[in-house]
Amino acid sequence: MDIANPNAAPAGGAAEIERETMTRVMRRLVPFLIICYFAAYLDRVNVGFAALTMNKALGLSATAYGLGAGIFFIAYFIFEVPSNLFLERFGARKWIARIMLSWGLVSGLTAFIPWIATTTGMSSASSFYAVRLLLGVAEAGFFPGIIFYLTIWFPGVYRARVIGYFMAAIPLSTVIGSPISGALLGLDGVGGLEGWQWLFILEAVPAILLSVVVFFYLTDRPGDAHWLSAPQRTWLVARLEAEQRQREEARHFSVLEALGDTKVLLLSIVYFGVVAANYGLSFFLPQIIKAFGLTNLETGFVNAIPFVVGLLGMIYWGRRSDRLAERKEHVALASLIIGFGVAAATLTDGTIGKMIAFSAAGFGIFAVLPVFWTLPTAFLSGAAAAGGIAIINSIGNLAGFAGPFVMGKIKDSTGTFTVGLLAIVALVGLAALLALSLEHDSELEKPPEG
Repeated sequence: MDIANPNAAPAGGAAEIERETMTRVMRRLVPFLIICYFAAYLDRVNVGFAALTMNKALGLSATAYGLGAGIFFIAYFIFEVPSNLFLERFGARKWIARIMLSWGLVSGLTAFIPWIATTTGMSSASSFYAVRLLLGVAEAGFFPGIIFYLTIWFPGVYRARVIGYFMAAIPLSTVIGSPISGALLGLDGVGGLEGWQWLFILEAVPAILLSVVVFFYLTDRPGDAHWLSAPQRTWLVARLEAEQRQREEARHFSVLEALGDTKVLLLSIVYFGVVAANYGLSFFLPQIIKAFGLTNLETGFVNAIPFVVGLLGMIYWGRRSDRLAERKEHVALASLIIGFGVAAATLTDGTIGKMIAFSAAGFGIFAVLPVFWTLPTAFLSGAAAAGGIAIINSIGNLAGFAGPFVMGKIKDSTGTFTVGLLAIVALVGLAALLALSLEHDSELEKPPEG
């Protein structure tokens, strides 16, 4: 993989050291982090597939399901910033391993909601809400922690493509996970459990196993990377320290200043719109597709289509943004593509037409994500970056609560998802306008001179 810096041309030996160093770092960290995020995202959104049979088994209405699916993000919001600050203090290796172990255990616990309800005397709905809240507490800090971790290892001009590779786990988890989830729903009666219960149990196992691997495999900082040669470590540490000095000379943020900064808050609103679209598709698209008259397994394969398109869009858009050294317009245009796709889906009755429209939305959703995360990391560093990234992610992910709840409520009231989908169109339109209005100094992402 040739990942030579497209925006810098250091002479002779320096260029070779950069190429070799970044290639080694890329190959060491990115594939493994993709696998970890694959497990995380699958455990977060597999409730969308479980709903095909779980809702009836637990007696959940669309509103109750939407509240339970989204309540995860309330706990996620509360614990996100503290978790990321702990990661910055204690190191990624220990903290990410702790997160993965706890979320794997809680995700598997979802399978035993009937037993929890019987034992505690709570209703099935209340038990569902409680487990989803615990899952939010367990997983809080994982995604922003990894984004912060990537800023520790990758200079600015590499970040859009690297974040794109990492976040490819989102559509990949659906492309691979949808057919698997659909098949697992067919395990009714095995071991006295229903298919949706086996889905939660078996899909929690990878996170638990990976938590052990994380503890022994990850390296906290470049200075500790024994797997790099001494010249490679020296080059990478010097380059990242020079970029940090460059950002802090422009403006040095404390953690509190970062949390209250206007640009950070505006970025949170932009991200809110994108997340609303993302989870609108993840949590409800299987139900929309199932209404076409398909089996659970067929629904799994068809549901994967927009995410295949999104996977391609994520990689292409991140690389394009790095190559052109442009961020804001890439975020805005991808957001508009989301709106166009979702709007077209509401206006189209045919199955093929709807899936083409949802695929366009999938392209936009996953194209915008890697480029978006270059915006805060361009002006924040250190603990301020850990806190700023976490607050953007936590506020943005409140859409993961509001979106499913509102979509479920509207579906119960109107019998259709149309109004909820149009609300997503409005949110991503606002996100595009705000992205264009943001100040962004692209010079802060370029290699420091000298």
